[in-house]
Amino acid sequence: MKTTLQIDIKKTEKSKLPKTDFDNLVFGQSISDHMFVADYINGEWTDFRIEPYTPLSLNPANATLHYGQSIFEGMKAYKNVSGEILLFRPEANQKRLNESAERMCIPAVPEEVFMEGLFQLLDLDRDWVPAKAGASLYIRPFVFATDDYLGVRPSEKYKFMIFTCPVGNYYSKPVSVKVESKYTRAIEGGTGYAKAAGNYAGSLYPALLAQKEGYDQLLWTDGKNHQHIEESGTMNVMFMIDDTIVTAPTNTGTILKGITRDSVLVLAKEMGYKVEERFLKVSELENALKEGQLKEAFGTGTAATIAHIARINVNGVDYTLPEIPGNAFSNQVLRKLDAIKYGLEEDTHGWIQKV
Repeated sequence: MKTTLQIDIKKTEKSKLPKTDFDNLVFGQSISDHMFVADYINGEWTDFRIEPYTPLSLNPANATLHYGQSIFEGMKAYKNVSGEILLFRPEANQKRLNESAERMCIPAVPEEVFMEGLFQLLDLDRDWVPAKAGASLYIRPFVFATDDYLGVRPSEKYKFMIFTCPVGNYYSKPVSVKVESKYTRAIEGGTGYAKAAGNYAGSLYPALLAQKEGYDQLLWTDGKNHQHIEESGTMNVMFMIDDTIVTAPTNTGTILKGITRDSVLVLAKEMGYKVEERFLKVSELENALKEGQLKEAFGTGTAATIAHIARINVNGVDYTLPEIPGNAFSNQVLRKLDAIKYGLEEDTHGWIQKV
């Protein structure tokens, strides 16, 4: 990618690498040395820089703190056997960030700014990409309003940042989920499809109630009458009913257009599986559980990749799913995705970019 973007780089004087335990990584706790920063001022993105990771100084009247103009992305980088750094579908994250930006009245981040900032940051912090199988470098691009103004209007200034952290598995075991029948995550015409901070804030309380009952996540249902399954708290969700993969469509504006979700569906069709992008009724899920037709249920997402679901609560009744065999679709597609991401299998889709 040719670029004329000038990025000022200030390296840290003391790396945190020697004190980082790469054998015991807790998701999101070990932050790499540097971060990329750009500011939106007077109608343009400017002041591109990479600097040591450090806390921010915010005015108490900062617009984001009061009115929630904030969006983010999640993506990963991997290291192959040759030590090269591989990025999985970064252009999809850049496009989705700008879809979120439009909905939240935030100026779009140009592709050049996103990609060049990302690549130079990863090149500088390449030693932070874990070489251990199953580990990766999680990447968090985000944008937030920086006006210091107590008025309900779009901010005139913004900050775009990227920082990274080495991570292991998000879930260490299959998860338990509960079908939510009271609270609503998103509704048509709302912000459900955007990776907006407020979407996650609004989901925390219902998720906490479920966790107190022993469940890891919720299965969110439609906001009108709670009759259809939409997605889970941190991931899209898929069901193998008999020989067909069923997952909710993303054209209603209530569901995040998951990049892992899209990748799984592409591979599923290539592997010869039947795929139906439609809303699964709660009653249909309940019946499939009772009749033994639900063979697999799993979440898809950047953090989790594939998260197997072991238990589902529907209308107050727990249903335990059968143990997933190694040749099950979810395990097959997980192995295939990992092989592509770690450079062990040819990337025939143009998903991988080398740093």
